Amino acid sequence: MTSSPEQIRGACGHDCPDTCAWVVTVEQGRATALAGDRNHPFTRGTLCAKVNHYLDRVYHPDRVLHPLRRTGPKGSGQFERVSWDEALADIAGRWQAIIAEYGAEAILPYSSAGMQGLVQQASLDMRLFGALGASRLDRNICGAVASAGMKATLGVGSGIDPEEVAHARLIVLWGTNTVITNLHYWPLVKAAQKNGATLVVIDPVRTRTAEEADWHIQLLPGSDAALAMAVMHVMHRDGLVDEDYVRAHALGYDQLVERLADHSPQAMAPIIGLPAEEIERFARLYATTHPSLLRPLIGIEHHINGAMQFRAVSCLPVLSGAFRHRGGGIARSTHALHFAALDMAAVERPDLWQPARTLNMRDLGRDLCDPALAPPVKALMVYGANPMVSIPNQALIAKGLAREDLFTVVHDMVMTDTARFADYVLPATSQIEHLDLAPAWGHLYLALNRPAISPPGEALCNTELFRRLATALGREEPWLHESDEAMIRAALASGHPWLQGITFEQLWEEGHARLAAPEDWRPFADGQFPTPSGKAELWSETLAAMGQDPLPGLGAIRREAGLQLITGKQLAVLNSGYGHIDRHRKRAGTLFVEVDPADAAARGLAEGMKVRVHNRLGEVHALCRISQRLRPGLAWMPFGHLEDASGLRRGVNVLTDEAETDWGGGSGLYDAFVEIEAVDAAHSPAGAAREMAPGAA
Repeated sequence: MTSSPEQIRGACGHDCPDTCAWVVTVEQGRATALAGDRNHPFTRGTLCAKVNHYLDRVYHPDRVLHPLRRTGPKGSGQFERVSWDEALADIAGRWQAIIAEYGAEAILPYSSAGMQGLVQQASLDMRLFGALGASRLDRNICGAVASAGMKATLGVGSGIDPEEVAHARLIVLWGTNTVITNLHYWPLVKAAQKNGATLVVIDPVRTRTAEEADWHIQLLPGSDAALAMAVMHVMHRDGLVDEDYVRAHALGYDQLVERLADHSPQAMAPIIGLPAEEIERFARLYATTHPSLLRPLIGIEHHINGAMQFRAVSCLPVLSGAFRHRGGGIARSTHALHFAALDMAAVERPDLWQPARTLNMRDLGRDLCDPALAPPVKALMVYGANPMVSIPNQALIAKGLAREDLFTVVHDMVMTDTARFADYVLPATSQIEHLDLAPAWGHLYLALNRPAISPPGEALCNTELFRRLATALGREEPWLHESDEAMIRAALASGHPWLQGITFEQLWEEGHARLAAPEDWRPFADGQFPTPSGKAELWSETLAAMGQDPLPGLGAIRREAGLQLITGKQLAVLNSGYGHIDRHRKRAGTLFVEVDPADAAARGLAEGMKVRVHNRLGEVHALCRISQRLRPGLAWMPFGHLEDASGLRRGVNVLTDEAETDWGGGSGLYDAFVEIEAVDAAHSPAGAAREMAPGAA
């Protein structure tokens, strides 16, 4: 007798603001369909072009199903199957030997948001490595700089509920290609626009989002703070500041006014790359339209002045008094709101961690290759991440991973570029095979991801892997073996008012629940900023103590010879997560680089020509596209390709360096400069391959 299909609710685990709720159809133990949850108010029954085919990842023939041990040179991808017992015993033995000789800090756990969720992303791993005293990882490559900049002004990196855009009369999408990277937010923006709101997009590239705007402000990369300063200059000069709000709820306005004297539209125009008249027009529109909502995500943080850019932009709704109005202010990531409500300490247990150094994920290549680092990194554990694709300076990372004295373990679903260098590759679950709680960074809905099918082969979820590693290391403390359900229940039991009525049982049955925020939540309408002073800090003593400029300003803006390289997402491609699937590789197409017609003509480039894109760090080969989307002086390449136009395993991060941001610990990925020329015999694929570390090509 054939059983009827089951419908299992879950949530997407990709690093995306939408955090979509989905429903998996299961027949006789096999997932046969996956669709957006029609009952979820934000997902509304649709998934993106990538996740629509998530089951292709689950059942792909290249999936790693058993523990693998390296048999060939690092980077060769040559492995043999071994048992879990054999792999865990060897890993534990190697780690214990390293700890005995070098100390636990010689072990570096390296993870990110490749499997985003409360317990699978960071729980038992944090407990185990913390208890061992292993090096800690500063995971600030994305989002932390934006948060740090906003906190300097507002005390928090979130702002208002993004769904309040429905009440805005002016919407400014600042450095975000919402159509591509925040798909389910786009209908809310369009609905507000249809109801009379003016939509402005600020972006150096004429993206698909910019094409839908009432006004596209196409400034130079890294000049966003300069634009914000010029807007504030006009607001003060023309009496458009909400002085009642500022005097009551802000600190340092008089000092800011002195600073603004030198930041007129005329003075800033050459830096911003726009006519002074356009800057004046935007300033008046912003200052006189209420409610006005600024919607930045992470685009403008990826410059060396990234934190200052967010700090300066965050001052605008303070001066305009936008926070007074429903739908007014600034709306960025909601992660901080979720994590403030959930009991994160009960999940990660920082009270159990031993003192240890912290290494920045941005600097992986440097740290692996630094002979002065003491102790050296002798063991690397990678999970939920593929740094060979997603982290700057790919060639240096490849050189570090190729070290014969580096013991590397990778836990992943497929043989990633990083996994090819591993000593052990361990099989990981997909999102539909494990339990997790999914906080969102684009809205206020919590979702429970229920396992829909059993893991294939011998795949383990992150938490079960770390339970088994703890056992192999002889660690039997109960807090290293807590169940996923118990940790989720503990997180929900914080007592925070926004979790009132939200229980594990409710989430299990209904799939999702909205945080119990007030209907008309205006966190800063009456001030009460969570800063040291309790006010919006236009002057920051905290920054002064850090050696940073206490006032908003431009920060350092990098300008070098060549074309400034901007990278971005494509609709059907998600970093390297789907790069092994033919459907997605075909959609992504061959790696390409876009240039303005004037820049192409100056370099003798033609449409479709194979070109060499290079700088001091390395090179990639790409097909040339001549485009009107860009300003002269810029080049644009898609992020996430695994092979370039010559078929070599190298992507855009060959060309980016670790450039440290002003504060916040991130990387100025968008401050890379390149030259482009036609490929000739001197730069053949074989010659380019020799430039990479052994096994990287």
